[in-house]
Amino acid sequence: MNSPLLIFDGVCNLCNSSIRFILQHDKNKTFRFSTSQSEFSKNLLVQKNITLSDLSSVILFHNDKFYLKSTAVLRIAKLMNWPFKLLYIFIVVPYPIRDFIYSIISRNRYKWFGKKAQCMVASDELKEQFIE
Repeated sequence: MNSPLLIFDGVCNLCNSSIRFILQHDKNKTFRFSTSQSEFSKNLLVQKNITLSDLSSVILFHNDKFYLKSTAVLRIAKLMNWPFKLLYIFIVVPYPIRDFIYSIISRNRYKWFGKKAQCMVASDELKEQFIE
C-alpha cells in the first residue's frame, strides 16, 4: 500500500467531518481510509503490533511508519494541498503539549460533537478510497 492510510473512529461525528474535509480537499485522491471498527484495521493493528487501549487516536500509516494523535494530524496536513500544508509548522511544538491538547479533544469528542449509531458509509464515487 503506497498511499497514506488514515484509520479513524467511524462513529465519531468530529472524525467523520474531518474525513469529509480531507476528501473535499484531496483532489489527487492521495489518501485511503478505514474505520478503526473495521476488520481490516483491527488486523492491520495486530499485524503491526499496535495496541490501543481505546480508539481515541487517528492513525496515519505512511511509508511503512505509523503516526498517532497530534503527530498524525500534522502529518496529514503536510500531505494535503496548499494552504493546509502550513499547519505542519506546529510540529515544532513539543509532542507532549500537542498530544495533551489532542487528548482533551479526543476524550470529549462524543460529548461535544456527537456519535453515530454506525460507521460512515462511503458514496459510490468515494468507495475506491475506503478499505472495508
